[in-house]
Amino acid sequence: MKNVLLLKAGDAATSVQLSVGDYERWFLQTIGLSGQRFDILPVHKGAPLPKDAKGYDAVMMTGSPLSVTQREPWMERAGAFMVEAGEQGIPVLGVCFGQQLLAEAYGGKVSRNPNGRETGTVEVTLSPQGRADPLFTGLPERFTVQQTHEDIVSRLPEGAMVLAGNANTANQALAFRPNVRGVQFHPEMPTDAMRAIILAREDTLESLGREKGIPEGEYVPRLLSGITPTPHAHRVLMNFLEHFT
Repeated sequence: MKNVLLLKAGDAATSVQLSVGDYERWFLQTIGLSGQRFDILPVHKGAPLPKDAKGYDAVMMTGSPLSVTQREPWMERAGAFMVEAGEQGIPVLGVCFGQQLLAEAYGGKVSRNPNGRETGTVEVTLSPQGRADPLFTGLPERFTVQQTHEDIVSRLPEGAMVLAGNANTANQALAFRPNVRGVQFHPEMPTDAMRAIILAREDTLESLGREKGIPEGEYVPRLLSGITPTPHAHRVLMNFLEHFT
């Protein structure tokens, strides 16, 4: 039995929670409870962190509707905790906001994406380093993932290595240390959650669509029709637990 500490960094919109549950549920459903025991810590609500991560086989952090660029004290504490866990040799994985917080904790920079928000089912491509990394064992060079973010890691911290990217976001997956990884995309997110998130942000997304020159009322249906299953993405989480712990 592996003990996993899941740091919850935010809450999904109420409409999303009512239809498909909150962020931690997606992780638990995707990974399953066979062989893993999860402690879920809502650090965004000020939940106290353990003195250290000893006793855990892995530390993971969820995504968040909050932004690393608008720093709050809990972000500083959680980022430092993950770095310390990594330095102790404990495997650490940050997802979306989690990757961004790791990047800044290691000395990198997070900024608003100049290419605009990335939402929906998209394709990412592994770098040569990514193809050789155990996080992506068994995955093809190109595979689809679910995405929802407008911030990116805009400057890599010293020693970080790019494992995957695409045209919108060059740093889709990063290796910070031998045992510390981050992914910008959402390997835990099922298709119904992606749909719920798009519907919850319908007004914002339609406004973005108008800025792109897309006629009123067409952008959200286009995003919804583009949602497809991502059969390889969940392997990222499984590989992390299988090959890093």
